[in-house]
Amino acid sequence: MPDRTVGRIYADFMKDNNITADSRLQVQFIEDPDLAYVMQRYREVHDLVHATLFMKTTMLGEVTVKWVEGIQTKLPMCIGGGIWGAARLKPKHRQLYLKYYLPWAIKTGNNAKFLQAIYFEKRWDQNIDDFHREMNIVPLTKA
Repeated sequence: MPDRTVGRIYADFMKDNNITADSRLQVQFIEDPDLAYVMQRYREVHDLVHATLFMKTTMLGEVTVKWVEGIQTKLPMCIGGGIWGAARLKPKHRQLYLKYYLPWAIKTGNNAKFLQAIYFEKRWDQNIDDFHREMNIVPLTKA
């Protein structure tokens, strides 16, 4: 994929983190096939959210993504991940989290289009800046 496309950003994210689209285990303990599919899709989209929000898989990046997801989905596991993950941040990252990442995550979670409903697979060749504009995502900037 060309540089600055959703597909390239996702592929680079996957390569950098040594994972594949099939790395996620199948959902367990959900008997209803429709609900199981929704949770499986959540798992698949999670990595796409990381990539398109430019959030690394560090504790700080994970907590930030969990807040965006928690605000949008209201899933207890996302909200819990945001709360309990933030409690584990080291002082330096906690300062960055409180000053930049958390306010940005709250704004993004509230203002962006519902990320779980995006058909990412049809957007591989879309420029990331156009994607951000369409989804109402303002990338995080630190002053």
